[in-house]
This record gives sequence, structure tokens and C-alpha cells, in this order.
Amino acid sequence: MKYIFLFFFIFIINCTGNKVSNYHGTKKLDTAYKNIKLNESNKNDLIRLMGPPSTVSDFDKNKWLYIERLKTTQSIIKLGKQKLMKSNVLIVELNNKGILINKKLLNLENMNDIKYLEDTTEKDFKNNNFMYGVLTSLREKINAPAKNRRK
Repeated sequence: MKYIFLFFFIFIINCTGNKVSNYHGTKKLDTAYKNIKLNESNKNDLIRLMGPPSTVSDFDKNKWLYIERLKTTQSIIKLGKQKLMKSNVLIVELNNKGILINKKLLNLENMNDIKYLEDTTEKDFKNNNFMYGVLTSLREKINAPAKNRRK
């Protein structure tokens, strides 16, 4: 009986009503979005204000992405399951001189859910051409068991 009380005592002590917040990325992107100005701010201003970008585009080195994500724990009843409270992405485009030419802030409300198609792609090759026959017979010869193996 003592062990059961000890277990419940330790369990109750470890449960807390405070919500745990986990930040990922740059904090307060919405205020930074308001502070940067088109055709005035440059790379150095962005780095001073928000730090280095979370991601630089692979296709266009002048497109920077800043990511902010906040997850908090839900109630004790849900056993610490985390809920996404804030998810902001700031897309910044610079010209060749490093001056800001475009900025865009995406948040949870205006992010799109991607819908995938269920269609399948049909194959274009035929089974009765010469190369298919050669490769099939070669595969069968490789996979066939050896008749006369030495032990």
C-alpha cells in the first residue's frame, strides 16, 4: 500500500498546470514584418533585426525565409499533447544590390493545405519489344538456380 501512495505522490508532484511553450525559429516575425521597409531595408538591416535567415532558397539566393513556430501543451487531460499555436513564415526577396524588393508574411490562416491526386501514372513502354525480351531472359538466367554446383 505504501508503494501505491508513493507512486501517486510522485506522479502528482510531477504534473504541473503550467503550459510549456516550445519556440522554433525567429521570434516575433509579425513585428519584424512591420519594421522592414520595401526599397529601404537591406541585407544588413534584416540580419541585425532578425538574425540570419532560417533558410535560403536553393533556386534563388536572393530569397530568404524566416520561420517562426510555437507549440504549447494542452490540458493535463490530454496528457501533454502539443498544439500548434503560431506558425509564421516570412518570405523576403532582395535584388542584386541587397535591397528589399518584396516581403510576404504567411500565417496559419492563409497557408494552403495541399491536396494530392489519387491518380496513377500509366507506363509508356511495351512488354513485347526487343530490349524487354533480352533483359527478361538475362534476369531469368541470373535468378535460375545453378544445376551443377560444386560442394
